[in-house]
Amino acid sequence: MNTSTLYAPGALTFTCRRTYLLALAFIAGNIVLPQICHLVPQGGMILLPIYFFTLIGAFAFGWRVGILTAIASPLINCALFGMPAPAILPAILTKSALLAVAAGYTSTLTRRPGLLMVAAVVLFYQLFGSLAEWAYTSSFQAAVADFRLGLPGILIQIFGGWLAINCLARIRKD
Repeated sequence: MNTSTLYAPGALTFTCRRTYLLALAFIAGNIVLPQICHLVPQGGMILLPIYFFTLIGAFAFGWRVGILTAIASPLINCALFGMPAPAILPAILTKSALLAVAAGYTSTLTRRPGLLMVAAVVLFYQLFGSLAEWAYTSSFQAAVADFRLGLPGILIQIFGGWLAINCLARIRKD
């Protein structure tokens, strides 16, 4: 391929455009859902909404959609609404990226994952993300806050995520 086609109008392939459009849709979900959850006192810490559409996007459409969603969502939310707070942004970004990579990799194994597979991905990113957060903050209490306060959010990710992923897989198949 010559370099002139790389810079020509319309040079983005259909697959590339589709990836960006899907990522934008999941990013929008990750912007709207946290705003709704923040109407509940400590809703963000309890329901963990910033990860939900990253999980679905990466499982349903692969790691590229997942990583775009994982990085852009927290940055946009922080810039627009101040949540997540800049001090915890590195930990959120790390957890989001771990989630996107784990879910994207797992999606290569099957398009319709079982409940245990989704649970394993959620527990993977939470465990290793908490270790990274502990390293960032030097606070074990902060690192395990998702397990102490966010259990409802973890369960929503597992069961709601599994349901949404499988619904999307069924729609894509039809």
